[in-house]
Amino acid sequence: MSFAPSPTLAPTPATLPAVSPRALELIQALVRMNTVSDNSNLELIHFVRDELARLGVASRITTNAGKTKANLFATLGEGKPAGIILSGHTDTVPWDGQDWTLDPLSAAIEGGRLYGRGSCDMKGFIGMALAHAGDFLNSQAPFAVHLALSYDEEVGCLGVRGLIADMKDAGIAPLACIVGEPTSMVPATAHKGVYRYKCCVRGKEAHSSLTPQSVNAIEMAARVVGKLRDMAEGFEANEPRYEGFDVPFSTASVGQFHGGIADNVVPRDAEFRYEFRNLPGADALAMQQEIRAYAERAQPAMKKVAPDAGFSFETICEVPAFLGSAGDDVTKLAQRLAGSRETTLVAFGTEAGIFKGAGIPTVVCGPGSITQAHQPDEFVSLEQLARCQEFMAGLTKTSELR
Repeated sequence: MSFAPSPTLAPTPATLPAVSPRALELIQALVRMNTVSDNSNLELIHFVRDELARLGVASRITTNAGKTKANLFATLGEGKPAGIILSGHTDTVPWDGQDWTLDPLSAAIEGGRLYGRGSCDMKGFIGMALAHAGDFLNSQAPFAVHLALSYDEEVGCLGVRGLIADMKDAGIAPLACIVGEPTSMVPATAHKGVYRYKCCVRGKEAHSSLTPQSVNAIEMAARVVGKLRDMAEGFEANEPRYEGFDVPFSTASVGQFHGGIADNVVPRDAEFRYEFRNLPGADALAMQQEIRAYAERAQPAMKKVAPDAGFSFETICEVPAFLGSAGDDVTKLAQRLAGSRETTLVAFGTEAGIFKGAGIPTVVCGPGSITQAHQPDEFVSLEQLARCQEFMAGLTKTSELR
């Protein structure tokens, strides 16, 4: 199934209409809510739920185990045979230690920019979609629009899996998904995966003058870190290139390392965290298995000294790579709505690979640039919001599917 008509060139800033006061009001309201991943997002979810309820739209809510965080899924155009998901995550990264010149929750508008944590990533997109909820509801398009909001994307795409499972349990089978991460309104058809793990090493402590009676946890951990570095160099040297990415091969890196209590005590414990960022088509789980196998080969010698010595691994997050296509119907639709003849690839991870893995054709397209996301004085330009507004308005008028 494809969408019509074909793409057109993007409007120039001079021809873009101003962002509607209602859209700005909603975006500012969302930005002013502190939804850093460590916090609850219920204030935002309840706000969106209540806004939709005023239109007579019911929301499906799924929560985490502690019921402190929630996803929201709502259908605008109930009864139509299928729908297009507009997907956004509600959590933001913290701003502790960053040098902001504005209150991160101010949602201030200055110099053609709307500032605040999450303004770019990705409350601008969510607020714009919500501003068009009534238009989607009354659209003559032969498909519904589904609004899908998730929790804890920033810490590993934790919430969206429950949202998708609930959607499937309800028998909802969308046509496609548009993930509104910041791509400067250029549709993105691929990104790498993000797989993060923690490795804990248990050794045996001893006075540093008696090292043969010990198992040095730091030294054993360092061997595995060295293996990770060898793998990273192998990816760079040997992996087939995927042109279009800033780094066109898979990567591996260690982000944290902790261990030891004193210079003259052989350390019993060490811990490090590492990640793989795999190209679409590269198997990150196989990479992790290679690390585990390497560690397991080192354990027998450790256990000869201390039976409880060894390695243990914990999964922090496993966010799959995403690979769509410029030929996908949803990509062509996003190009038309964005007025773009181009597509792009993005370096950052999103929920797109999870939607695609659930059998839903997906593209990533939203307002703002990732260079502004997660930064001090994060912002989204009003020009980008105006382009997103045109995108949403065009979706309400997409009347032909062929």
